[in-house]
Amino acid sequence: MPAVSAPSPVAAIEAAFARLAEWDDPACFISLRSREDALARARALEAEGSLGRPLYGLVFAVKDNIDVAGLSTTAACPEFSYRPHRSAFVVERLEAAGAIALGKTNLDQFATGLVGVRSPYGIPRNALRADLIPGGSSSGSATSVGAGIVDFSLGTDTAGSGRIPAALNGIVGLKPSLGLFSATGMVPACRTLDTISVFARSVELASRVATVAAGYDAADAYSCELASPALSVSSSRLRIGVPAVRYFFGDAAAEAAFAADLKTLEARGADLVELDFEPLHAVARLLYEGPWVAERYAATKPLIEERPEAFHPTTLKIIAGAKGLTAVAAFEAMYKLADLKRRTCAMIESVDALAVPTLPRAYTLADLAAEPVVYNSNLGTYTNFVNLLDLAAITTPVGQRSDGLPSSVTFIAPAGSDGRLAGYAARFGA
Repeated sequence: MPAVSAPSPVAAIEAAFARLAEWDDPACFISLRSREDALARARALEAEGSLGRPLYGLVFAVKDNIDVAGLSTTAACPEFSYRPHRSAFVVERLEAAGAIALGKTNLDQFATGLVGVRSPYGIPRNALRADLIPGGSSSGSATSVGAGIVDFSLGTDTAGSGRIPAALNGIVGLKPSLGLFSATGMVPACRTLDTISVFARSVELASRVATVAAGYDAADAYSCELASPALSVSSSRLRIGVPAVRYFFGDAAAEAAFAADLKTLEARGADLVELDFEPLHAVARLLYEGPWVAERYAATKPLIEERPEAFHPTTLKIIAGAKGLTAVAAFEAMYKLADLKRRTCAMIESVDALAVPTLPRAYTLADLAAEPVVYNSNLGTYTNFVNLLDLAAITTPVGQRSDGLPSSVTFIAPAGSDGRLAGYAARFGA
């Protein structure tokens, strides 16, 4: 899709609203700034000038579990809605850098899901093919970028919500190290594992946005001072770890495309090292089979106990299941995770990065209607373990599947590696 950025902020806003009308998907955004308000901000920017504003005139969208002053935050649950007086820490940094927030995007309710179909506000249309799910939970954030409405967007990522929808819409998804972006002004899903993430149509822009968004926030207990995520380019040969056993759940096109993507990596200077991913898959299973789902219960506790009917049925089933979990189960899972971290640490550190298929299978809307939970779990095969192990990741298209869809690869490395991961994605991506 063509970029909507223009020579001036005013022209950029006009182009964004024109593309929004052309795209005509009422499920993409939950709320929008008025054209008059957006144009007023654009005119003010033009009067002030671009000096010192690295994102001058770029238009962005914000997932509706992240605060934007003057627009309601719903987390895709109308009964939860509130109107913040101040934008989230990250949104304020982006606006100070010259970017203009267009509106709030749809999501799987309370950021629970990788599918993008669990919202009372409808299902955003996939930017590539209307019969495919948009991916979630950051569904509208991904489709708004993939459709060319905005230059970039903010999502969140706990289990892959900033990577799966990027892959399904053929764009870049940057999942920063935990704590690199402040969570002040973000509705939590799993507070200890959440991060705001970035969608863009290029690695360069995603990295530029991340560099602006990153910053220590004393008000956020989980904020960290980490290395700059600015894109770092390296031409040396790299050791890239790949799964020795790969799961595609019957999607032959995905399997063939990943094999071709690995050949591309080799041709561009990667030495591939096959690794046993079973310990990583064991970590992934902890996310929903273990007590971390209780964090979702804690985040929604007043509403789920007083008005459970306000929840999407699938979301309610997942979150309400945490009520019977015990502190004993939580500690047992923490011990298991610590053991798995020790077992995987040496493996991860033996290579420069891991490279995995972002999307093991491209599911359709009809698929999810028939099996809403198992297929959602399948989507997290190569994403669920990342935040539990405190890793950074970036997803980018590399090649193309036989059916014409882009093939997406995710590069993963330890916390603080954001800049070099962006360099790898730029080097190996399409």
